[in-house]
Amino acid sequence: MSEETEISVFDILIKIDDNTWEVPIGYKAGMHVPGRIFVSGHLLGILEKETIDQVANVAMLPGIQKYSMAMPDAHLGYGFSIGGVAAFDKENGIISPGGVGFDINCGVRLIRTNLLENDVRPKLSQLLDDLFEAIPTGVGSKSRLRVSDAELDDIFINGVQWAVDKGYGVKEDLDHCESGGKIPGADPSKVSAKARKRGRPQLGTLGSGNHFLEVQYVDEIYDEELASVFGLHKGQVTFMIHCGSRGAGHQICTDHLQVLTQASRKYNIALPDKQLACAPAQSPEAQDYFKAMLCAANYAWVNRHVIMHWTREVFEKTFAEEFGDLGMHLVYDVAHNIAKLEEHTVDGKKTEVYVHRKGATRAFSPGHPDLPDDYRVTGQPVIIPGSMGTASYVLCGTKESMEISFGSACHGAGRVMSRKSAKSELHGEQVREELSLKGIQVRASQPSLIAEEAPEVYKSSSEVVDVVHDLGIAKKVAKLLPMGVIKG
Repeated sequence: MSEETEISVFDILIKIDDNTWEVPIGYKAGMHVPGRIFVSGHLLGILEKETIDQVANVAMLPGIQKYSMAMPDAHLGYGFSIGGVAAFDKENGIISPGGVGFDINCGVRLIRTNLLENDVRPKLSQLLDDLFEAIPTGVGSKSRLRVSDAELDDIFINGVQWAVDKGYGVKEDLDHCESGGKIPGADPSKVSAKARKRGRPQLGTLGSGNHFLEVQYVDEIYDEELASVFGLHKGQVTFMIHCGSRGAGHQICTDHLQVLTQASRKYNIALPDKQLACAPAQSPEAQDYFKAMLCAANYAWVNRHVIMHWTREVFEKTFAEEFGDLGMHLVYDVAHNIAKLEEHTVDGKKTEVYVHRKGATRAFSPGHPDLPDDYRVTGQPVIIPGSMGTASYVLCGTKESMEISFGSACHGAGRVMSRKSAKSELHGEQVREELSLKGIQVRASQPSLIAEEAPEVYKSSSEVVDVVHDLGIAKKVAKLLPMGVIKG
């Protein structure tokens, strides 16, 4: 073991409080701001030093405001850590694809029902079989939906509004998507022919990796008042959809990374890591990426929306009732991988910044004008998925999140084992049997996909959620336990 790897993370960081650790500005030459890592002492003990280095590297980028941050589910990522949050001044800052990731607007949505666990258990196996048949899954999976080039432009520009206009979902769904399921400013002319080709056949597909569709039930309510506004109660069945922008988003990131790598040199931006390729926020190169990224973000919202529509159809068939009669309302949809132009208070002044959330969730406070009317009093629902065998959580954004983390919280449990290691150390069929003994049924095209995403390859979702709750950046509302999972 090298001398460097023997340095403990506890030797590097300064403890601010039980859940806040600072990467001092002198840890690496060139840091403009300190780093802030939000973890418990136990979670810090399993954090890789390389993740701390990535937080410090981001702190060196021009125009960064306040802190380079990492949420409690942080782990090593491409350029930015997964769980990374950083805000850059609109005029003097940068935009970086590494702060968004390849799966642009990978995100999650939660749908409630008026069914109870005991209503669904007897039909669960058939329900999962039908969902697995209705929702295309896996690498390169193709949709039964085919869109034309003109429709693809419409999707890139108008997001979920396109889906509702075509009969996928209803108008009330729009209010419960972050940004209404569409960010203005998307420009399809910035999307390559290759990205369009990859995007046309994949709308309404789950994909692979950690993507899933999960049938759950509400196991515990922490805040009855907030849960009531979100329409949640104990014993109720919900389902959760986690996926992103598929091949279109990946190709858009790949295409613009090449441009921004050259732009970094053109604008003399000293990069501590080439994976942080970026350009001044108002440069043509950065704005072209941003407009293309918005196309992928809007596409991803439509992708999850179409999957939700087909899931509603399967429930209608299984329970012989219309989805409205089944109470299948969208609670909320949040993005995990995105950069957005937002207004925040920095040094006492309202400032426009490009907030990069890379494996992090927006967690806006009560009263924020970007929230729908019914959530403006409570704050934004924050949806934190667990793994196949562990709890997921619904939380609510707080005033403190705006002050501490640019209105952000964690996005999941966070990996502790690579997919390669998981496949070599675990056996998918054994994991499936162990989950079955806990009352959790799994559908996947290959056992190896189950091994890759086994519960033990992730941190404890409960411990991660407790950190953001104790910090006050999101407040616990409800705990959801899995009944059945379809793996991408």
